[in-house]
Amino acid sequence: MRNQKEVQVIGILDIQRRIMPVRGVQVMLDRDLAALYGVETRALNQAVRRNIGRFPEDFMFQLSKEDCLRSQIVTLNEARGKHLKYLPYAFTENGIAMLSSVLRSETAIDVNIRIMRAFTAMRRFVSDHAGLVQRVGAIELKTSGSTRCLMPLIAATCSQAVFCPPSLSLTRCGMSRV
Repeated sequence: MRNQKEVQVIGILDIQRRIMPVRGVQVMLDRDLAALYGVETRALNQAVRRNIGRFPEDFMFQLSKEDCLRSQIVTLNEARGKHLKYLPYAFTENGIAMLSSVLRSETAIDVNIRIMRAFTAMRRFVSDHAGLVQRVGAIELKTSGSTRCLMPLIAATCSQAVFCPPSLSLTRCGMSRV
């Protein structure tokens, strides 16, 4: 069990690193939450199962093998003990808020406050930088034509061709002035 001083060390950045998008929703995995709360994953999942009525599908869901592989949550290896025995549960922000009422400890309350602050900070960052995301998207659209023109040249260079073969017709490519 963690003591109070260890919980204080957990910062918002540590928590934000454990938040990941799965199925288009920002979630935290049961093992990450258990580590933050200072309990075993088995104990956390057992507490959730005892109170399953508090966790509808939009609060918590179990990941499929495809979710795990797609999200790079786990890399399955052939060696014994190098893969997941049980598929993890993913908790949304609402599910994490509900965990504090299920776990009922001072540590759980302190950690939940930090997690809620981390989710809030991430939402604030996204809303503050929405214009930047749009500008980067516009730049990508403008440069996509240039990239297509350069691909044959890059391929020729990578294949050790020093001079352009006569059959390669070079067309003008690049960004046009708007």
